Amino acid sequence: MHSAANPVLKCGKRTLDLTRAHIMGILNVTPDSFSDGGRYTALQSALARALEMAAAGATIIDIGGESTRPGAAAVSAQQELDRVAPLVELINRECDVIISVDTSTPAVMRESARLGAGMINDVRALQRDGALDAVAATRLPVCLMHMRGEPQTMQDAPHYDDVAAEVSSFLQERIVACAQAGISAERIVLDPGFGFAKDTQHNYELFNRLPELSALQRPLLIGVSRKSMVGNILQQPVERRLYGSLALAVMALERGAKILRVHDVEETMDVLKIFNAVHSAAKD
Repeated sequence: MHSAANPVLKCGKRTLDLTRAHIMGILNVTPDSFSDGGRYTALQSALARALEMAAAGATIIDIGGESTRPGAAAVSAQQELDRVAPLVELINRECDVIISVDTSTPAVMRESARLGAGMINDVRALQRDGALDAVAATRLPVCLMHMRGEPQTMQDAPHYDDVAAEVSSFLQERIVACAQAGISAERIVLDPGFGFAKDTQHNYELFNRLPELSALQRPLLIGVSRKSMVGNILQQPVERRLYGSLALAVMALERGAKILRVHDVEETMDVLKIFNAVHSAAKD
């Protein structure tokens, strides 16, 4: 799933070894995120959560200051910056972990990089005005995600003739756009965008066909934790989707995922340890 010539992703002053899989812990500092909105809006509670996830095995902490759940309201660049920037600075000072910032906003990208972030995670794949230039200037790696439309409208009857082919084509186009802006392929991670402009059938077909994205030759980040694609199958609310999320985590690893973006770090780390043990035994 990644270029064998470049198995290390340089994330500011830290590095990410892509010869093995990693856990990215989700830290939303928003009042309205679908799973943990409002829980970590205070700076000290957010720091405590970051430290907890790092201790449980997260290599990356992904900070989000703008909810991207279906129907989410937009926030201003200043609102997002006020939520994210102080936390990036604090975590960078207090915790030896790669900080990812979940943002589409150029000003947030630039300031987060200045304060110690090591990665940009953009659900809009750098399509906002100025985003390509901002990431190019930071020299940080970036995760490009597939989505159609905006969070407010993305679930309004999405249609695909071939979901895996169309997701792959979009991501390839964004890789080319990045190259034209001075962002090399070695800095790019890809996210198929489960739950973003996709219904349940789209999500599971795309998940089953994840190995097809290997043709793009970039590491895959998979985020399915507690999402509706789990809830719709199990008929369970957000707080009862752990086991379904863990099942998908195992299958994502089997399909080549290098980063799992999750809420439940400790439990997913157990999954990763068992997965690694099986694969290590196979090599002996």
